[in-house]
Amino acid sequence: MEYNDKLIAAREAVRYIKEGMVIGIGSGSTVNEFLYCLADRIKEEGLQIVGIPASKKSERLARKLKIPLTTFASYQNVDISIDGTDEIDEQLHLVKGGGGSLVREKMIDLVADTFIVIASGEKKVRKLGTFPVPVEVVPFGWQATEQRLQQLGCHTKLRLLNGEIFVSDNQNYIIDCEFKKIDDAVTLHASLKQIVGVIETGIFTHMVDKAIIADNGQIYVMENIR
Repeated sequence: MEYNDKLIAAREAVRYIKEGMVIGIGSGSTVNEFLYCLADRIKEEGLQIVGIPASKKSERLARKLKIPLTTFASYQNVDISIDGTDEIDEQLHLVKGGGGSLVREKMIDLVADTFIVIASGEKKVRKLGTFPVPVEVVPFGWQATEQRLQQLGCHTKLRLLNGEIFVSDNQNYIIDCEFKKIDDAVTLHASLKQIVGVIETGIFTHMVDKAIIADNGQIYVMENIR
């Protein structure tokens, strides 16, 4: 039997949404499933919430589904953020940014009172590094920034889309850095951030409160005890 694990994780996550919440909306295919589930609750229950989307793609889908949206201009506090991930390890550290929205995702996830990651089972890894670390960089002098990134021992690749340089929602470039295995995610993130020209990295550490992982139809919940 085949299971839609992304939908299963999304359905579990939408149970955490309560009346009057300000919701951080991440991005990615699993978050898309969450938005469909959230739209159903709004329609069926008259649930009153507002969302702050982390990407233009999520914003477009939310508007299509008639999910009320807002911005940080109106709300500086986020009650709960629901986001996906490209990798998650046993310490609830993440690698994110495969869709190119890592900066806005991190800004929202950091200020949320509760940050919940939703993912299918293949995203769970023992050590980060299977997925390249996206690093958002200033376009000016990106070649020099890339060279300094390589000095940390990674293979780098400027992200392209349809043969053109990929430009983030923030009008920056993304360099994907392949490290193979990341033994110390906290230290690596700090080292990357010290490089001039780097805006943000796709390494998310000490941020996740709860991870909802669906694997072959079964739900596994991992919690960070603070």
